[in-house]
Amino acid sequence: MNIFRLAGDMTHLASILVLLLKIHTIKSCAGVSLKTQELYALVFVTRYLDIFTDFISVYNTVMKLIYLGSSFSIVWYIRRHKIVRRSYDKDLDTFRHYFLILPCLLLAILIHQKFTFKEVMWTFSLYLEAVAILPQLVLLQRTRNIDNLTGQYVFLLGAYRSLYILNWIYRYFTEPHYVHWITWIAGLIQTLLYADFFYYYFESWKNNVKLQLPA
Repeated sequence: MNIFRLAGDMTHLASILVLLLKIHTIKSCAGVSLKTQELYALVFVTRYLDIFTDFISVYNTVMKLIYLGSSFSIVWYIRRHKIVRRSYDKDLDTFRHYFLILPCLLLAILIHQKFTFKEVMWTFSLYLEAVAILPQLVLLQRTRNIDNLTGQYVFLLGAYRSLYILNWIYRYFTEPHYVHWITWIAGLIQTLLYADFFYYYFESWKNNVKLQLPA
């Protein structure tokens, strides 16, 4: 554990709390992509298959439970909550997210560190997380009403991955033989997908105007 890893985890946690705050308090999921949330739920399920078999630390286990529980609760809110689901932008959230799953799975079967079920699923979760934000970004481009909480949620998600890159750099220079090319490349691709959003987010903040992405 180092300061960059801790900051990344806390930023990731903050993004989830911001989204849950929006959904639970305002009773609205406007601007939130169900497709992205379903992909994240799949990411966490396949990544944390070891939650009941391999104990690393209390912190590690608690964070896994938070990610799993929050992802499924968000999906439930959008799909089933009688008030929240009315605000879901179904007509705009049309990205065919299922088409992301099979290529990521095939890539994980072909490119992995060890050919075991848990290792392939772990690798699959890395590839899928790298592109899971795409439906959300497409939805934000289509909508003309990006509220502050939704914008903050996406910004914090991107910031979390950026901090993890700093964590990897730090570990590379401080830990012997620390090389994880699959994790690094997937994380870099994921961070690059946020580049356009970051630009317009900072522009809106600097000019004190409402956040809008180009169509």
